[in-house]
Amino acid sequence: MESENIEIKLLIEAIYLKYGYDFRNYSMASIKRRLVHRLTASGLQSLSAMQHKLLYDTIFFETLLLDLSINVTEMFRDPSFYLALRTEVIPALKTYPFIRVWNAGCSSGEEVYSMAILLKEEAIYKRTQIYATDFNEVILSKARDGIFPIDNMKKYTSNYIKAGGKQSFSDYYTAKYDSAIMEKDLKANVVFADHNLVTDGVFGEMNLIMCRNVLIYFDKTLQNRVLNLFHESLCHGGFLCLGSKESIRFSECADNFENAVAGEAIYRKKS
Repeated sequence: MESENIEIKLLIEAIYLKYGYDFRNYSMASIKRRLVHRLTASGLQSLSAMQHKLLYDTIFFETLLLDLSINVTEMFRDPSFYLALRTEVIPALKTYPFIRVWNAGCSSGEEVYSMAILLKEEAIYKRTQIYATDFNEVILSKARDGIFPIDNMKKYTSNYIKAGGKQSFSDYYTAKYDSAIMEKDLKANVVFADHNLVTDGVFGEMNLIMCRNVLIYFDKTLQNRVLNLFHESLCHGGFLCLGSKESIRFSECADNFENAVAGEAIYRKKS
């Protein structure tokens, strides 16, 4: 094994032992890229020096934790996915008297608000409970605030229109200086909560679980653990939505799902 990889393994083991955050089954390539970024930005000479610093400097560790979190997201990301959700999945959800949605690994919340908007336009938001979870409290706080850079709104508006949006996207936020503040009623039925996909347990009887562009950062062992967690958390006939580059093929629970929408990573738990 290369010396650098040994240093990385020792560093993530140190994080686990000191702070309880478990990155041991994350993709090595992803972890290495993020650690090298922080190493360069901090001016430290080596990963071993970084390990020493994070053990004795909690502020530095919190900065590194943000680096290691998966925070690449946007509203109505992959518009064809949201269009498929609206046309192929929502009709099934409408048959339920009460709907539970789990947005796992919600990051700063852009997809949570996208889902709330979609459910509101389909007139089922009032009977829906959304659980938005992430292991990083700093990023979860941003999600709870629902304040995004105004510069992003042009891109988000384009996504929203392509996703079949029914109103003017600007109806859902208030522009103030350089920020867009999402309307409060969009989070009226949202519970933001701490949950770590690596170590925490099931959310029971969900009708839909959305976890997009998270599994790609995990190794096969952790991917299987999380997919089994989702399978146990879904009700019969519940939907699992993954990112465009993610799939349940070759996973341990592949036979427990069927593809619900051709061309999209939207699966349905077999009854």
